Amino acid sequence: MNRMIWSRGFRPSWPYLAGDGTKKQKGFSLIELLIVVTIILIIAAIAIPNLLRSKMAANEASAVGSLRTITTAQATYSSMYSVGYARTLAALGSPAAGLPTNTCTQAGLIDPVLTGGNKSGYNFADFAGITANGTVPAAIPPGCADGAAAWTLAPVPVTCDTTGHRTFFLDQTGVIRFSAAAACPAATVASAPLQ
Repeated sequence: MNRMIWSRGFRPSWPYLAGDGTKKQKGFSLIELLIVVTIILIIAAIAIPNLLRSKMAANEASAVGSLRTITTAQATYSSMYSVGYARTLAALGSPAAGLPTNTCTQAGLIDPVLTGGNKSGYNFADFAGITANGTVPAAIPPGCADGAAAWTLAPVPVTCDTTGHRTFFLDQTGVIRFSAAAACPAATVASAPLQ
């Protein structure tokens, strides 16, 4: 029966055939696709640099927050153990699993990520500029060493102009200083204070 319908000139009206038997065009032409891709690329070219600047600003803000945390942790450490400031970030950090907390070798005052030295795109090398505190040995708690009377810390971006642009400097005074010079040189005590 189907053969008879076809032989009499019947043409099916499927959605992909026009009335004259040609295929209907569905989808987009090549030009339309190229225009859409071009628009997406233009938007990406505008948005990506702003995204990178936002990420660097967030990393710098995190570094400043970490420096404030370290300042508070050093003051707490000094008052808790009466031996001066901690000589290493590890002394301020959390103890390993199973060890008692709040010892002068691992005070549990800063998070393990910061203790490790890298956080949010910044490298927090260990304290420098350590000067002996001169605590009387009899006054040092058991298992503790003499602390520091002075210390400095100068975090720098892991990758200059990618993870951050400014470098920072902190010492026992608690004043955070920064340098925004090209090539990310380390900030010093002579650098401008952060406002």
